[in-house]
Amino acid sequence: MEAPALLRTLALLSIWLLQVAVPGAMASYTIGVGRADTTGPVAEIVFVVENLQKQYGDLYTENNVMISATHSHSTPGGFMLHMLFDLTTFGFVRETFDAMVNGITKSIERAHNAMVPGRLFITHGEVHGVNINRSPFAYLNNPKVERDKYRDNVDKILTQIQFYKEEDNKPLGVINWFAIHPTSMNNTNHLVSSDNIGYASILFERIMNNDSLIGKGPFVAAFASSNLGDVSPNTRGPKCEFSGNNCSKQYTCPGRKEMCFASGPGRNMFESTSIIANKMFKESWEVIGPLRVVHRYVNMVEQTAEYYNETTQRTETVRGCEPAMGYSFAAGTIDGPGSFSFRQGTTSANPMWNVVRNLLATPTNEDIKCHGAKPILLATGHMSLPYEWQPKIVATQVALIGNVVIAGVPGEFTTMSGRRLREAIKTVMNDASDDETSVIVAGLCNTYSDYVTTPEEYQIQRYEGASTIFGPHTLTIYLKQYQELVTAAILVSIRKKVSPFLLLRKNKVDCEKKIKDKGNNNTFDQKKDVESGPTPVDLRKKTLVSFVTPVLYDTPIWGKNFGDCIKQPQKLARPGDIVTAVFVSGHPRNNLMTESSFLTIERLGIDEVWLPVATDANWETKFEWQRMSMVLGSSQVTITWQVPEDIKAGEYRIRHNGYYRYILGGIFPYYGVSNHFQVLSTESSCCKRHYYE
Repeated sequence: MEAPALLRTLALLSIWLLQVAVPGAMASYTIGVGRADTTGPVAEIVFVVENLQKQYGDLYTENNVMISATHSHSTPGGFMLHMLFDLTTFGFVRETFDAMVNGITKSIERAHNAMVPGRLFITHGEVHGVNINRSPFAYLNNPKVERDKYRDNVDKILTQIQFYKEEDNKPLGVINWFAIHPTSMNNTNHLVSSDNIGYASILFERIMNNDSLIGKGPFVAAFASSNLGDVSPNTRGPKCEFSGNNCSKQYTCPGRKEMCFASGPGRNMFESTSIIANKMFKESWEVIGPLRVVHRYVNMVEQTAEYYNETTQRTETVRGCEPAMGYSFAAGTIDGPGSFSFRQGTTSANPMWNVVRNLLATPTNEDIKCHGAKPILLATGHMSLPYEWQPKIVATQVALIGNVVIAGVPGEFTTMSGRRLREAIKTVMNDASDDETSVIVAGLCNTYSDYVTTPEEYQIQRYEGASTIFGPHTLTIYLKQYQELVTAAILVSIRKKVSPFLLLRKNKVDCEKKIKDKGNNNTFDQKKDVESGPTPVDLRKKTLVSFVTPVLYDTPIWGKNFGDCIKQPQKLARPGDIVTAVFVSGHPRNNLMTESSFLTIERLGIDEVWLPVATDANWETKFEWQRMSMVLGSSQVTITWQVPEDIKAGEYRIRHNGYYRYILGGIFPYYGVSNHFQVLSTESSCCKRHYYE
């Protein structure tokens, strides 16, 4: 029986800790950068904070720690705790969860220990040819007057914050925000991968860290999530799987049993990922002013907000709904089609599927009315067996650094949702300062609660609308929440007699009055800190369900030992060639090799010492594990290496590192190496080919 192949591309979750060194100083921050091996995206913030408080006391809390996922659809799952998100991995996976929490904690520890006085710069640039809107019909349902403000139906701006050491202006790291889904590696992929944005991080760090192994140099680069909800990297658009015909407007392929897929600019998903990453990688101004961070938990089901209805020309009071998923959620997207006969754009229910739905939980009439255009496929707000299926309480957070606002949002905002959020925050900021404000939408922060569309996009019920779990006015509620948080952050500065901006050009008395008037109209007391909000349920205290079977034992292939190389690489390789070796192995889950590697490509140095030149974090390597016998517990791994064009000529070998579980108990390490092989440089390769021609 063949198990899914495994490529352990190192997913680096990078954390920057920013703190004003002196409250009155305007240009000096205490900055630390750190990274750790997590092989995946974000975990709930509370678990990380608990780990930090064991070491640092109350220095780090939910109020001043913001965790934003770099995002990938090709990593180990089972760590989200809420039942719906862990279904595809057969439930909760403890190994993944622990690796996630420990890795994030370790990255913050490293950033803390590396803190130095530093400076921040922000820059913006356009990136073209890498993203398209995967739900254009929903986008077109937004008001034309609003759409006409923007040239494109997706954001093309990449925002970068650069961190420099104050003493010598040495670059410490960067965070980049760009709206693109990391789905260049589509759902036919069975390899673990950090996808296009992870590869962009690797490219950036490779240049800044010179000859360091991936993830080991001092400079840290992160490509973080923004308002990517309806954004695809598959720029060729949707085509029918086999025929290559154009898909219908509902993104189906009539007449044949084939799925509607979108593909990227390359010949395959690996090449497409590389092209997108290189384009993202390819005039700034300094950020100065104090740092203010405000955090609040919000029960979305209990929230109300004012909404101006363009159709009725009236202002209405709207509210959040009990979480629910619509029919189009099951249809998937052009980046990864779903199952059965579900189609995007479904706005009416099917009696058969309603019967299936009601076996799990039946939505109330109030739920159906609240969700409006969404026919409810899963009434997750009423599903509590074996525990919560989706969150009702989410984390909202903003960080103000001078005139830069980072809005940490707990989901995937669509293009127009992100644009409206930026404008809403700028409205508050403009009441306090004439200086230019830069608003960054940092997606997938602290909590994950699926998608957020505009009310207009919601009516079309594409995948994103069907996955907007709190109903049509989810965004309306968030706009109110984030305006309140930004207002509160400014009021904190006013109370402490610290200008929140470098130059407060507006009359200070007028500014304070206007901001305080806003505060009086909101749900928090301007004389107090923002209330922390209701405490989310700690699902770790529940009996978490998992159908993932443990590793019982490993045995080597008959007549072999663990680590034996049973297929040797060719004796001679040139740049661009693929070198392959196969080893007898144990199960990779015996040890996740955190901060280490399942493989290394090694070159013989001048002092006869083998030097690692690549690991399983490099894009040019792949690590594929295959179970050869379920009964005997025997396995093998195939390691491939595509020789880079800029490789140094010399003698090389492939090394495999692993652990096996002994049938009588215990887990033990092993390693194996291949035969040596020669790699020619580009010049030698050209000459060699010319000689044989």
